Parts: sequence; C-alpha cells; structure tokens
Amino acid sequence: MIKAVIFDVDGMVVHGEQFSARLARECGVPLETTASFFQNEFQECFVGRRDLKKELAARIKDWGWRGTTDELLAYWFSPAGNALDENVLKIAEELRQEGVHVALATNNERYRMKNLWQERGLKRYFDQLFSSAEAGVKKPHPEFYQYILDRLPGMRKEGVLFMDDDAKNVAAAQQFGFPVLLYKPGVDILGRIK
Repeated sequence: MIKAVIFDVDGMVVHGEQFSARLARECGVPLETTASFFQNEFQECFVGRRDLKKELAARIKDWGWRGTTDELLAYWFSPAGNALDENVLKIAEELRQEGVHVALATNNERYRMKNLWQERGLKRYFDQLFSSAEAGVKKPHPEFYQYILDRLPGMRKEGVLFMDDDAKNVAAAQQFGFPVLLYKPGVDILGRIK
C-alpha cells in the first residue's frame, strides 16, 4: 500500500522556460555567455557546495545585468518563469486529505527551493521537500533516494511512490526499490495509487 508519494518539481509541479533561454530571449544575454556558469559553478550550487548568490555576483556584470544579484534572482524565480501546475497541486492536496504523505524531490539549489517552498507556497500542499542541495547529491544517484527514505520514518521502500518526468530518474528510483511512475501531463496519478 502506498503511504507516501514523491513528486518531482520541474516539469511536474513547476513549468517554465529554462532560465538561461529566458534570459537570452528577454534580456539579450547570449546562451554562450551563460553556458559556462550553468555547466560548472551552478552544478556545484545544485549539491550545496557553492552559494548561488556569491557565484552570480562574480558573473552578472559579464552578462550585462544592470541590477543587483537579488534582483536577478527575483527575475529568475518570478511566476513568469515558474508557473505552478494547479492540476498537480490539486492531486497533492487530495492525497494529503486522504492521509497520504506527499513530498517534493528535486535537483535544485537552496534559494530557488526556499522561494518555491515559502514565497510561492508549495509548503501548503506538501509535507516535505527533498533537494539535492540539502542531500549533497543529485538524482539519479542512489544516495539521493536513500536520503529520502531516511527522512520518511517508519516507511518502507515499497510504500513510497516516486514520480518524475525524467526516465533516468524514474529508472534509478525503481532500481532503488521504490514503486515508480513516469510523469507525463494527463497521466492518472490517483489511479496509479488506488
């Protein structure tokens, strides 16, 4: 019996254009200018080894950003680039009302997760948030799934449904021992659980 459901964030709960593409399109910052940052320093931010604000502060002048680091983050995290999927949130809310533990699991850095969890209000729909920045490792590494299980007291692998829109993350979670669901818009999440 499924006692906990783990939702991916980007591509499932949150939808939007990739930030570097949006920055290029709306602000004229070429992808070639930001590519090195997102391939290098940002990957370290993902697992909590570097601080995104400090890393951005060292780069934004080269990108031609005229505002502050905080203003860039506000632009990055704005609802315009991070739309919440109301249908998925309703499903999470329904599961929660039925006594199922619902959580988020994401490869993301700390500032964006704080923004989504607190300012954007995802904490109203979910019981927990598991991020690579806190775990120190990203999906699909097995340690990420162990990190989740260790923070679900009294739950066994077979009672934790893991959902993601990335097939390799789903395959790794299944190999770890979680029941899984590859998410695509319109998939019957509740039917999979009941």
